Amino acid sequence: MSNRLTTIDISKEDLKFSCAHFTIFSATNRERLHGHNFKVRAQVTAEVFDNGMCFDYQEIKSRLRSICKQLDEYVLLPGNSPYLAIQHIDEQYEVTFNNETMYFVADDTKVLNIRNTTVEEFSYYVLEQMINQDQFFIENKVKKITVGVSSGDGQWGSYSWTASDQ
Repeated sequence: MSNRLTTIDISKEDLKFSCAHFTIFSATNRERLHGHNFKVRAQVTAEVFDNGMCFDYQEIKSRLRSICKQLDEYVLLPGNSPYLAIQHIDEQYEVTFNNETMYFVADDTKVLNIRNTTVEEFSYYVLEQMINQDQFFIENKVKKITVGVSSGDGQWGSYSWTASDQ
């Protein structure tokens, strides 16, 4: 029975995070600061073992819940944006965009290693956090993972990793 593959789709009500953000469209154009309740899901393709299972689904759910919790109720800033200058000064972040300076309380803010605060980049970030945690995906012969993040009904961005990406 080895080499049988299946895809497990994990999409639970509590896999979500709420945050404030603004999308940057160009060097001179951005959205106003606003918030979303982002939903997160994962599709994991792996070998089915002789016991008829790929892995304990709780492992994926707990990883996603942990990442969502780390993002929940923060102002999220894109640390790799070519259009923002971000400085951590005392207990705040000073953020400059197009000659405009904004200030955010450091304890309420997270600067992420992404280029923009979009569903495309959030899905990349969540997936990178998942696959960099430990050897779970290698040990369980996972072939592919796709993480999706939604900012609203019918609007998802997804990012995929395959075992050949190692």
